Amino acid sequence: MTNNLVSGDYVGMSFWLISMALVAATAFFFLERDRVAGKWKTSLTVSGLVTLIAAVHYFYMRDVWVATGTSPTEFRYIDWLLTVPLLMVEFYLIMSAVGKVPARVFWNLLGGTTLMLILGYMGETGSMGVLPAFVLSMAAWLYVIWYIIKGEASRVNASLANVHVQKAYKTMTLLVTVGWAIYPIGYFMGYLGGGADPGTMNLIYNLADFWNKIGFGVVIWAAAVADSE
Repeated sequence: MTNNLVSGDYVGMSFWLISMALVAATAFFFLERDRVAGKWKTSLTVSGLVTLIAAVHYFYMRDVWVATGTSPTEFRYIDWLLTVPLLMVEFYLIMSAVGKVPARVFWNLLGGTTLMLILGYMGETGSMGVLPAFVLSMAAWLYVIWYIIKGEASRVNASLANVHVQKAYKTMTLLVTVGWAIYPIGYFMGYLGGGADPGTMNLIYNLADFWNKIGFGVVIWAAAVADSE
């Protein structure tokens, strides 16, 4: 198969589009650190690291797709294992910018998302049954959703008086419950719903990464700028 992107390869085009968008987002988040108050700099730094890590992996993933037409599963999960827990930890960081947050909130968010990803990877690579891996991974995801909507993280957020953090927290919760739902949909279609071709699965995953990784950072940036000004 050719190493060049060909006309009509919309999946390959999505890899290129998103990799460039992630690079642009990284530059934006790092430059905007100088605009916000010191208490927000860590949150924006993490947002930039998320998009930077994702951009590097997308360079490799797009090459695998264009050259072979196969799913770059290993590269994608290496990316997710680094970036998705960082995204979830952003809940802890934005609350910590304006108040006292117990350390266990950090570890519960980190642990839940990491477990979700490990189980998903085991199912996609065949080291665990597809259905058990899907069910257990979904359980970990639902735990995370419960934790940020009804659990301790939600209670801590409710105790904070900062309107900008409240707004950002609400929007980030929407991203986790709605935006992240795209990932299990892709998994289900590919492995449990009669099978989906690799192109469809990768297009779904690529669009989800674009929405969730860059979107998370933009929400945090907006809250940081509004609070700083």
